[in-house]
Amino acid sequence: MAVTDEAILKIKGMITRGELGPGDRLPPEKELSERLGLSRSSMREAVKALEVIRVLDVRRGDGTYVTSLEPRLLLEAISFVVDLHDDDSVLELFAVRRILEPEAVALATARATPELTERLSAQIESVDGSTSVEGLVDHDLEFHRTIADAAGNRYLSSLIDSLSSSTVRARIWRGLTQENAVERTLAEHRGIVAALERGDAELARALTLVHVSGVEAWLREWTETATS
Repeated sequence: MAVTDEAILKIKGMITRGELGPGDRLPPEKELSERLGLSRSSMREAVKALEVIRVLDVRRGDGTYVTSLEPRLLLEAISFVVDLHDDDSVLELFAVRRILEPEAVALATARATPELTERLSAQIESVDGSTSVEGLVDHDLEFHRTIADAAGNRYLSSLIDSLSSSTVRARIWRGLTQENAVERTLAEHRGIVAALERGDAELARALTLVHVSGVEAWLREWTETATS
């Protein structure tokens, strides 16, 4: 194991054992390196790596702190990575959404309230045929984010939000090139809300699968045509 990897694991161990908690300040570099039996250079590299993935917050002139460790904060690193993917890799991101989002909507169905379905319905009604493509995409993002949040799992919600935001460009392409994209999207959203209202998790799951798969299938066809 590389020395830096060992340092990362040892700092992680301090956090998981409760020796360091969210918001706590790490001991000074010299003290910490001696305590863990590691060189100061390897400790420095480990801190840099943990700062990148938002586990640690290095405050110049003040010290190094454990972050809040909130799911959305920790998953920002994933969002950054997927933003760097090329167009072909977006298909793989959609494949992951196809796995996660139907399960999220099934969880949300069990927790659905009239307030949730009213909120989703209001989001749908705010869009019509005159809405711009960008407006439609904003609605789609908010619609899926609301359902993911309702699932009651913050890590799942943050992960879906990261993946969904990274596929915005593909959805804009669809809106610009595919006929009846607005009407189709809204109809699919209404079907999902109706399933939530009935408490039918299996139907909500199936409709969400079709919804996400439709954009994925369109993008796959577009990609194959563009490269042929």
